[in-house]
Amino acid sequence: MTDGNTEKEVLVVASKLKTYIRSKADMNTSAAVTDVLSDKIREMCDQAIENAKRDGRKTVMDRDFA
Repeated sequence: MTDGNTEKEVLVVASKLKTYIRSKADMNTSAAVTDVLSDKIREMCDQAIENAKRDGRKTVMDRDFA
């Protein structure tokens, strides 16, 4: 269901991420972090999708990420 374009889309708001890291630790954030974090989010979403399918649902819920 994914095409080549959505597979590498950035899934996080870079400015929010950078603001969070700066306010939490007074550190800068590399531009490459958004790609790595997006990959992690994709992995988590893929697992959550499988969990929902296994439960016979067509809706991914918060509990699918546990």
